[in-house]
Amino acid sequence: MANNEEQFKKVLSHAKEYGYVFQSSEIYDGLSAVYDYAQNGVELKKNIRDYWWKAMVQMNDNIVGIDSAIFMHPTVWKASGHVDAFNDPLIDNKDSKKRYRADVLIEDYCAKIEAKIDKEIKKAAKRFGDAFNEQEFVSTNARVLGYKEKIDSILTRMGKSLQAEDLADVKALIEELEIACPISGSRNWTDVKQFNLMFGTKLGASADSAMDLYLRPETAQGIFVNFLNVQKTGRMKIPFGIAQTGKAFRNEIVARQFIFRMREFEQMEMQFFIKPGTQADWFEYWKEHRMKWHTSLGLGEENYRFHDHEKLAHYADAATDIEFNFPFGFKELEGIHSRTDFDLKQHEEFSGKKLQYFDHEDNESYTPYVLETSIGLDRMFLAVFSNALQDEVLEDGSTRTVLKLPAVLAPTKAAILPLVKKDEGLVKLSKDIIDDLKWDFNVVYDEKDAVGRRYRRQDANGTPFCITVDGESLEDNTVTIRHRDTMEQQRVKIEDLKSIIKKEVDVASWLKKM
Repeated sequence: MANNEEQFKKVLSHAKEYGYVFQSSEIYDGLSAVYDYAQNGVELKKNIRDYWWKAMVQMNDNIVGIDSAIFMHPTVWKASGHVDAFNDPLIDNKDSKKRYRADVLIEDYCAKIEAKIDKEIKKAAKRFGDAFNEQEFVSTNARVLGYKEKIDSILTRMGKSLQAEDLADVKALIEELEIACPISGSRNWTDVKQFNLMFGTKLGASADSAMDLYLRPETAQGIFVNFLNVQKTGRMKIPFGIAQTGKAFRNEIVARQFIFRMREFEQMEMQFFIKPGTQADWFEYWKEHRMKWHTSLGLGEENYRFHDHEKLAHYADAATDIEFNFPFGFKELEGIHSRTDFDLKQHEEFSGKKLQYFDHEDNESYTPYVLETSIGLDRMFLAVFSNALQDEVLEDGSTRTVLKLPAVLAPTKAAILPLVKKDEGLVKLSKDIIDDLKWDFNVVYDEKDAVGRRYRRQDANGTPFCITVDGESLEDNTVTIRHRDTMEQQRVKIEDLKSIIKKEVDVASWLKKM
């Protein structure tokens, strides 16, 4: 656990030092749980967004995109249930005066039991060596089974209590498990209370006539209220999807873990409209399809897992999360939900407008069911960044810090380095190479320090290629290209640079892994 905490601290400091993420309003001592994406961060974020958009919209002829407004009519949030039910169960510790999400305290307790399971597996693997069968051990070892049973019973009870709004039992569970405040170590808890997470604002010129509005807590509703507009203008036939990326806002009381849980964040969502009765098949399809998208980036299949929901929303008939192994453990990265016809029916009722689809093949009208895939862009950024940051021990015993970002997502694709910065011929040729490459790739010029130090700097920045221009380059139009991950160096013709880089960073070659 300590190692993971150390790794997470490295992620935070590296993100700032190399221009990926800054604390918002830092010169004014910052704003809690609000962050700015810096010069490299904004490029990485854009590349993740583009990678999602291409896979979701461009590669599917029955999925289109929209960009709906952040401000929406207040009745939208009444219809969606956010006004009445968009709450977190909060509990205060009377001694530390700190506030926590009650469900997160219980989940963290279960995560500690999971760590014990991992410890048992590691011990057994060491004991049995090559003969170790992890699957068999996990399904037969009494201690592991006991731990698993405990986790299941805790989460099942919590799920039922939250669904029944039995907050007294949630508190009772925290007390029975003897969960202490992480800061004070005290078990002196208040009752659990529900807290609405929406930010309120006003629309209008004068205070008297201003309308009470909310900043949207999710992007999905903008898709639902535009369902008919998109369907008719795009002449879309079911099944079809509407995708959207954009900002959402939640007044998270317990915002933490850097950009994992923020008050202003970005979502990438797709709502897929389907015929009632087909939802089970589409649920399986999108589970598999989205997991393939994640694993195409090469972050390690062992770092992903599905986590089925114990507690289903009252309108859902299936829900699962794709969890990623962050430095602080497995946490939700993407949600896949079978939402039935709840959303369109609610907006039909509250707006008085018919939101149905006429199926010409079956000659009938019906309210479509919805299958949702929803991923946090900021969480995806953190997954990619934290997974990529590595300290490597080299053959000569020295270490290097390298950010092994998937090349397709890296902010800068190549750095061009003149071997000697005072040599005008090398500088001019380097600038000519940049002028040629920048039409296709984001490239930078780097002349400061010895070339070895420049390599290290670009490694830490996540740049997949370094191109060194030297005296030989002026004679035969060749340069040295160095690969970030292997540190391998090759002598290549300047005219071949574009095709070499394209081969590594091209979106098509990455997405084809799906």
